[in-house]
Amino acid sequence: QVQLLESGGGLVQPGGSLRLSCAASGSIFSTMGWYRQAPGKQRELVATITRGGSTNYADSVKGRFTISRANAKNTVYLQMNNLELEDTAVYYCKAVGPIGIPEYWGQGTQVTVSS
Repeated sequence: QVQLLESGGGLVQPGGSLRLSCAASGSIFSTMGWYRQAPGKQRELVATITRGGSTNYADSVKGRFTISRANAKNTVYLQMNNLELEDTAVYYCKAVGPIGIPEYWGQGTQVTVSS
């Protein structure tokens, strides 16, 4: 059974930092990544990383967020620096099976940026 366990969300002031973690179990995963959904908006990509380390970022987070992964631990991280009010959302971890399917999602972790 595949499980994705996220941690690291919370409340932070603008300009602050948070680090999200997502520990996956139950399979080997190719691409892993983070998505977010703000109230009243659609879920959007934040960043993804392949098993080989290739990364992709949304334009809105480039230069501020860094995605990384530890393959031995099946864990993906999202270091978020210089957080902005617009980064407030529920952040979801996503992991994709070894041949590109299926997709698995975590339960989400709340990130709130507020002064």
